[in-house]
Amino acid sequence: MGTQESRQSQDPSGQGRGTGRRALLGAAVLGAGGAVLGLPGTAGAEEAKVAGTSSHGGYRSLPVPTIIAHRGASGYRPEHTLGSYQLALDMGAHVIEQDLVPTKDGHLVCRHENDITGTTDVASHTEFADRKTTKVVDGVSYTGWFTEDFTLAELKTLRAKERIPGTRQENTLYDGRWEIPTFEEVLRWAEKEGRKRGRRIWLHVETKHPTYFRKLGLGLEEPLAKLLRKYDRHRKNAPVFLQSFEPSSIQRLDRLVDSPLVVLLSGAATRPWDFVEAGDPRTVADLVKPEGLAWIASYANGIGPTLDLIIPRDSGGRLTTPTTLVADAHAKGLILHPYTMRNENSFLPADFRKGTDANAYGDAFGAFKVYFDTGIDGIFTDNTDTGLLAHADFVGD
Repeated sequence: MGTQESRQSQDPSGQGRGTGRRALLGAAVLGAGGAVLGLPGTAGAEEAKVAGTSSHGGYRSLPVPTIIAHRGASGYRPEHTLGSYQLALDMGAHVIEQDLVPTKDGHLVCRHENDITGTTDVASHTEFADRKTTKVVDGVSYTGWFTEDFTLAELKTLRAKERIPGTRQENTLYDGRWEIPTFEEVLRWAEKEGRKRGRRIWLHVETKHPTYFRKLGLGLEEPLAKLLRKYDRHRKNAPVFLQSFEPSSIQRLDRLVDSPLVVLLSGAATRPWDFVEAGDPRTVADLVKPEGLAWIASYANGIGPTLDLIIPRDSGGRLTTPTTLVADAHAKGLILHPYTMRNENSFLPADFRKGTDANAYGDAFGAFKVYFDTGIDGIFTDNTDTGLLAHADFVGD
């Protein structure tokens, strides 16, 4: 496990530990409120300086542990909307995540899945009723509406909505407010915000179901690389991570750009879908062994494991003994950005749940600390503000 001293050595500027961080978090939230209402926000140059998200030193210059806004501030706004990304940035997120899927006419748009049934109002659009269909994606059958069956112009007539309204009822207030953003629109937004704040905005970009889409003639990596080159995010120290659950997608990107690369890892017993298609018998359990990590390190800079690969849970959902994955990955030169921390009881380890309401907040700060103690380099969270306060607690601000 990494010590706090070793973490600080990875943040030589000390920007992630500036004094007054907690106070600035409060100011950033006020600024976020202004941004959502269309009013001037309070987050500015001082917030940018303290956030420590300059790209000059590449990903090693980011604060550790890095707080990555999972699909934006998805704990508070419908995920993968400009409203969600803006709130995460105004709160002070170090990095903001996008998931990419293609349209019928080859544009990359930001959705967690190509099935948009639960994240848009498509079901209420009678003109698209005949687009509802059943598809098998990576071996799983889904019935609904899919981005690859819509042109970009058609998708732009839809509006985003909360994916899990039963858990996050408050987020439904914003249903219908934002459209589906293209990745190029997000890049333009990031450039505009970067100019305002005097720093480049870090993104964490995932290719979704790349083998599935390549078979449809909608390969993701080439148009993604083209956009990265257009916006100068294709270089070694560019403020962007590229990630995928399919190692072959990362290998393809490695041939196209020099941006930092991350292999995502699901449950130990699972196999990446490109492995299934190629007949590769290896599982995630094989990839997290030293020899598997050495193979990943030959083309990638990091891994994004599920938190259960860092600390497994027992049958009752309680945390057990940490694995050696953090130390093993660090020994191969890989950083670790595990996923995903959320505030609600239903998502937390049983050790940190409070009361019997599954949708109520538990002891997220306690859980963050336990995961930070393992030496991880960053973490995905739906609740940017919670993650940043936990970060400040951990580094002693």
